[in-house]
Amino acid sequence: MHVRKLTSGLAAVLAVTFSLLGGQAVAAPAPVADHLAAARVVTYDASGSAEFRTAVDRGAAIWNESVDAVELQPVASGQRANIRVLADNGWPRAQTTSLGNGTVYIGRQAVDQGYNTIRISSHELGHILGLPDRKPGPCTSLMSGSSAGVACTNPYPNAAEKAEVEGNFGGELTRTAGAVPVGVTIVD
Repeated sequence: MHVRKLTSGLAAVLAVTFSLLGGQAVAAPAPVADHLAAARVVTYDASGSAEFRTAVDRGAAIWNESVDAVELQPVASGQRANIRVLADNGWPRAQTTSLGNGTVYIGRQAVDQGYNTIRISSHELGHILGLPDRKPGPCTSLMSGSSAGVACTNPYPNAAEKAEVEGNFGGELTRTAGAVPVGVTIVD
């Protein structure tokens, strides 16, 4: 979570700098309140993802590496997850119920055609995080989905996609223009 580390480090540097400039010791500023810097935790249950479990976990890890405002975590035993991830024989798709909530289907049809399972997982989780499809699109755009072709294995969101998710989950949880409507199934 890049922003929290940067904010804490910046506060420490400023405290030392101001104390040296003023010639006298001063108390360091209070750390940023945890509730302001904490990411919103969204849990996922990949127990129904069958042979795609590793790809789902990697897709979640990619989002965690890429954004600060939201963190995807496996659901604790006995708890209800925000996101259910299921494997089926259809085409990959996501059904959103609200921002950060819904069901992802890792469809074997796309995998059988040669599409990368980690890219599929990252892409479908992107829908749950509020991103729409951006087709046609280049391989550098995660949300271009299948339009980038089977040779595309890039599972990482680009800078604009990262910024959009940060905006979706940051501050007042405002939705950005073009965000995925809730209660809709998005078939890639």
